[in-house]
Amino acid sequence: QVQLVESGGGLVQAGGSLRLSCAASGRTFTNAPMGWFRQPPGKQREFVSAINWSGSNTYYADSVKGRFTISLDNAKNTVYLQMNSLKPEDTAVYYCAFKTYRYTGSYYLEGQYGDWGQGTQVTVSS
Repeated sequence: QVQLVESGGGLVQAGGSLRLSCAASGRTFTNAPMGWFRQPPGKQREFVSAINWSGSNTYYADSVKGRFTISLDNAKNTVYLQMNSLKPEDTAVYYCAFKTYRYTGSYYLEGQYGDWGQGTQVTVSS
């Protein structure tokens, strides 16, 4: 059974940084790409970032490009999201997920992902 557990969320002032972690069990990252999504209060879940199975390619939403960095540690079965220069509009529940297909499908679409974690809350105060 695949399990993803996010951690690292919290309350931070605008301009601050957080690093989210997503630890996987039951499946290794060498099998599938990974993505981070977020759901702001009262809004739909949206794409944040993704990384392919080897870590050689990364993808970012325009709203976080240049501020967030995704990375993975296959030895630890963990994917990270380093978030710098945080803004109040980054406030959301952040989720990680396995992308269903390794070589096909868009990295940006929620429907291409399965096995979601439970989410971790990030709150950025102004």
